[in-house]
Amino acid sequence: MKIKYFYFLIVPICGMIMTACSTSNDELERRALELCAYIPIPDDLERSRPYLTDDFFDLLDETFTQPSFGVMVHEWEFYFVAADGTPIANTNYSISEINQQDETHAIATISVVPAEPDYDIEKHLMCLQLVDQQWLISDFDNHKNDLINSLENSRAEQRVRNVIGNYLCEAIGSQYMEAEICVPVVMIVAAEEQDSLNCSVLGDFWVFNYNLVGDTLKTISGGNHAGRMSLTLQDGQLVVKSFEQTVDGAGNVESAKRIFGDYFDIYQNIHSNIEVSEAARQEQLREFVRRNGVHASYYQDYGWQAVRLFGD
Repeated sequence: MKIKYFYFLIVPICGMIMTACSTSNDELERRALELCAYIPIPDDLERSRPYLTDDFFDLLDETFTQPSFGVMVHEWEFYFVAADGTPIANTNYSISEINQQDETHAIATISVVPAEPDYDIEKHLMCLQLVDQQWLISDFDNHKNDLINSLENSRAEQRVRNVIGNYLCEAIGSQYMEAEICVPVVMIVAAEEQDSLNCSVLGDFWVFNYNLVGDTLKTISGGNHAGRMSLTLQDGQLVVKSFEQTVDGAGNVESAKRIFGDYFDIYQNIHSNIEVSEAARQEQLREFVRRNGVHASYYQDYGWQAVRLFGD
């Protein structure tokens, strides 16, 4: 009898647990509306952290902190903004539909009214997941896979940049007046893959040698070295096989046209724009300082005012 009594006792208890775990449609809609205010913003991801699943936050955190290299625009920057450029978290929104897939997954369709009147109302999908009895954002407009691909591409490009940067410092920077620190600037114009082992990278490359004086990196030497680098895989490692540079002086433009070919106009637009070059230099110098723990707040070329690396 005790066994039967225990059996009949546990049935209503399980029923109560299932009832407690289920979420009504109204409750889910209210939660989805609350979560809209925490749709990720690249410049302020931390505010959204308690409202995102751990895997989605970690993916966003790594993606958002990838260096932009000054002249690049990451596609993911537009994933979380309305057509008028306003972050969706800062717009007027409403839940037009909520669908619960199972006990722990749901999808909310969000209607977003852009701040600018010339734009139409947009529809976005926000995926929700129940974690520790709390509904959290697990994906947005199915961009999780896009972010994974973006991150993989960024890692692959960073490996190429590291190889090129190391070559610039070791093979070229060492030929300039010696200094404490060598920091390359890599502005990729195009990449061409010959086969699974070989590729070439066309770019506008710079080398800068610095001494750290107080909190300022003072430029000691350096210069521009644009051209085509041929890379190959050797024993599983990517290495620079050869480097064809543009010539100095009167033959510079002709050599650049020959080396860059169909990409010459892109190269010329980058090479001739000092604002683009300086933006890339500052971004990559900031990344170098962060990555290597260099205590520098400024950099300064001879005869010029010091430039702040961080902040306004």
